[in-house]
Amino acid sequence: MDPATKQLAGDTVEEQTSRAIRNCESVLKTAGSSLEDVVQVIVLLSDPGDFDGMNKEYAKMFPTNPPARMVAKLGVNLPRVKVSVAMTAAIPD
Repeated sequence: MDPATKQLAGDTVEEQTSRAIRNCESVLKTAGSSLEDVVQVIVLLSDPGDFDGMNKEYAKMFPTNPPARMVAKLGVNLPRVKVSVAMTAAIPD
């Protein structure tokens, strides 16, 4: 979801992956952290066939030393939702 518009952010898995990661990044920033502190990412895809598109966008957001990642199929059918992302970060003291 785009926090500004409260609407689904795009129709492609690439657009939705980018927005999901940026949303997580915003939460991390609020907590005094960043994507560099992420140690684990869970990605849920509504269609496993979208893996390549998601993976390309993911690689843009984590170009070096990406965190551990698990990718699985989203277990519920949410209209137009192609991807869901959850992150765990080690927030520095």
